[in-house]
Amino acid sequence: MSEPNERESMEFDVVIVGGGPAGLAAACRLLQLDDSLSVVVVEKGSEIGAHILSGNVFEPSGLDELLPDWKQNGAPVKTAVSGDLVHYLTSDTGAVRVPGLFLPRPMHNEGNYIISLGQLCQWLGEQAEAMGANIFPGFAASEILYDGDGRVTGVATSDMGIGKDGQKKSSYQPGYELTGKYTIFAEGVRGSLSEQVIERFGLRENSDPQHYGIGIKEVWEIDPAKHQEGLVVHTTGWPLDNRTEGGGFLYHAANNKVYLGLIIALNYRNPHLSTFDEFQRWKLHPKIRMYLDGGKRVAYGARAVNKGGLQSLPKLAFPGGMLVGCGAGFLNGVKIKGAHTAIKTGMLAAESIQKALAAGDAGQSELADFEVSVTNSWVYKELHRGRNFGPGLHKLGMFWGAAFAFIDQNIFFGKLPFTWRNKDPDHESLDKAADAKPIDYPKPDGVITFDKLSSVFLSSTNHEEDQPSHLKLKDDSLPVAFNLPYYDEPAQRYCPAGVYEIVEEDGAPRFQINAQNCVHCKTCDIKDPSQNIVWDVPEGGGGPNYANM
Repeated sequence: MSEPNERESMEFDVVIVGGGPAGLAAACRLLQLDDSLSVVVVEKGSEIGAHILSGNVFEPSGLDELLPDWKQNGAPVKTAVSGDLVHYLTSDTGAVRVPGLFLPRPMHNEGNYIISLGQLCQWLGEQAEAMGANIFPGFAASEILYDGDGRVTGVATSDMGIGKDGQKKSSYQPGYELTGKYTIFAEGVRGSLSEQVIERFGLRENSDPQHYGIGIKEVWEIDPAKHQEGLVVHTTGWPLDNRTEGGGFLYHAANNKVYLGLIIALNYRNPHLSTFDEFQRWKLHPKIRMYLDGGKRVAYGARAVNKGGLQSLPKLAFPGGMLVGCGAGFLNGVKIKGAHTAIKTGMLAAESIQKALAAGDAGQSELADFEVSVTNSWVYKELHRGRNFGPGLHKLGMFWGAAFAFIDQNIFFGKLPFTWRNKDPDHESLDKAADAKPIDYPKPDGVITFDKLSSVFLSSTNHEEDQPSHLKLKDDSLPVAFNLPYYDEPAQRYCPAGVYEIVEEDGAPRFQINAQNCVHCKTCDIKDPSQNIVWDVPEGGGGPNYANM
């Protein structure tokens, strides 16, 4: 960390951490309401969109409210959904199509679009910049700034040019202090600074733990004869067992591209499960492979997703700032969508801040009216209607949980007179390795299935090698002394990028961290059974480049 007097300080009215849909929507809305405000968006990716990864079937409701003329202004939202297919995969070859009549109502996608969320964020960044926002990509916010009363006053970006030994290199540049009357944390799922303010201000005291899944995604260019632009395909069942929540997706985007992936809930129980290999073998199912044969894989990535829903939302406002978007957990699990709610919560945060500043507030208040506006919005109503979806799957398993979701959403419209809770943290779910069934994964064929390292290459991940590791252990001994004998060190398998390995050194096991491979999915920060891994930001600009994901 640099000394405070080394840093240059820049003062703004509002500091926004994260250049995703929530942060950019907040910037746009602030400047729509008052174009004299000084607003900065700081983004750790090398460019806006570089760290954005999502399916993505996009519901335009939030964008309609933010920028009603988005179609005329060239937003990259063009491929309308033309149809839905849902298959229950009964085995590695068997499948049953689920009629649309039996799907929960929110899963229908009429009026939605298949998009690259990274491209949409690039476009939103251009809109925000044209309105007057300062956009700082390639700068990783690494520290929260507080005043003497403990109120958030902004963030500091990480120092650049620090070597592995902790010493300053010739390229050293101290970070910047970005201060503001209010700070909006829009970092996305499991944002490192967001988690710090949640802990510091006790924002989860009255909520369930947040629950997560890991989403692993590829982009393929397929045979035009097999391409059906606008078709949305979802699967449930195989290769996951009934106790493991999750499902697959395959979306036919424009230009003969398909976006495909598998989401696995991180409360899975078998420590032998490999998230990456489950995805690879899922592609071998005939209902998926039929589209891929003769095609070419062009991109790969992975990212954690929220799935806790309403019951896992923390308190949103605290002295000097607020949480928005997926950093707070606003994904709608029934719809499997969170971009529209991210945009809306970013807008609501902006409206609350602008109202306070216009009334002469110098940033001393905790903006409780933001909580009220969220509760009165359609975002809250959506999450309330779907509040029992995630806990239902956890309580009943995938088959009966899906049946309950149909009854809850299609017969009772989410108005059943009870709210289920799930207070079991994801990292506590693993069975002991000795009590769990090993899983035999097929070797990659290099045609449909691939290895981790070639996949990471396609993510365009890059980190400056001579820097301190951004993946830290609270206790260096725990991976070998505890995780290995009890859980066969699951980090080897839950990480989809080959970051963690057990290697032999002088006849003894050693835990190795290949931080350069990290695709910033945050799974290790969530799933480690010892909660021993701390994910911190690397130098700004490091990580994957998901511009078209």
